Amino acid sequence: MKPLFFETLKVQNQTIHNLDEHNYRLNQTILKNFGKNPKINLKNFIAPPKDSKLYRCKVIYDTEIKSVDFYPYTQKNIKSFKIIPSKIKYNFKYADRSSIDALYSKRGKADEILLIDEDERLKDTSIANIALKIDGIWLTPSKPLLRGTQRAKLLKDGSLHEKELFLKDIEKIESFAIINAMIGFITIKDPKFIR
Repeated sequence: MKPLFFETLKVQNQTIHNLDEHNYRLNQTILKNFGKNPKINLKNFIAPPKDSKLYRCKVIYDTEIKSVDFYPYTQKNIKSFKIIPSKIKYNFKYADRSSIDALYSKRGKADEILLIDEDERLKDTSIANIALKIDGIWLTPSKPLLRGTQRAKLLKDGSLHEKELFLKDIEKIESFAIINAMIGFITIKDPKFIR
């Protein structure tokens, strides 16, 4: 049975955001997992709702598009992060997120988790890439759990820079942010990190 993958796209005012980045990741995922290059354009499969609301569009696929669904989106208020060591691999956006969900369930009273590897390298949260502002420069881990589309866009435009970052680097931060397709780039005021 083929593994399933998904893309989450921000859709608002009948506009599909970051379409080029999502198309690139989807087609690269198909190429690397199935050896095919179908050159799918998600624009041909997504018919945005005819209103101005903010939606999370979830596209499930393998070598072809299996489903496209829209969900009204409300942003979570995230302030605290439970530090969770993990050897998890999630190089592709698999539809089966049970391994990430199991880690998320360990957050206790924290709002979210912050994953680190066995060498205490910073990875991601369960739903977003991260960025640390150190010495006036926004940095993101060079080896994230998943290479997000919004992260790719910010790296491309030069407002974000890759660096190998470790748990100890959190002590140096001037600001901390989370990044994903739905929220863009959100700075967390006074983030709390729980060991």
